[in-house]
Amino acid sequence: MKKRPQFLRVAGKGRKVATPGMVVQILPDDTATETRVGFTVTKKVGNSVIRNRTRRRLREALRLVAREDGLPSGDFVLIGRDKTRERDFSLLKDDLRQALRKGLGVNFRESPRGPSGKGRDQAK
Repeated sequence: MKKRPQFLRVAGKGRKVATPGMVVQILPDDTATETRVGFTVTKKVGNSVIRNRTRRRLREALRLVAREDGLPSGDFVLIGRDKTRERDFSLLKDDLRQALRKGLGVNFRESPRGPSGKGRDQAK
């Protein structure tokens, strides 16, 4: 996701889950054929170098969690916090898993979709 109205739609209609390492906004959509993800880090976190590093850490955590556990279709916004850039990476991934589990209301690992939006068997 890149456009502001897309982010606002997820913020307005979706669920928000806060963890020590990030805030995740989730708008599940079973009819969608793809998973859309947006990343945002405010200027409160730091200068552009720090914000970009924080965004890269979020992107990598999501990539690894999606590869290991899969992601259901829908829209997701990951919001970086001050602690995101300094938090141990394994804890950051655990924060993301916890937020997804809590926000989706189910064990997202049981989702039939893999990170590519295809079935798990097809994604490998």
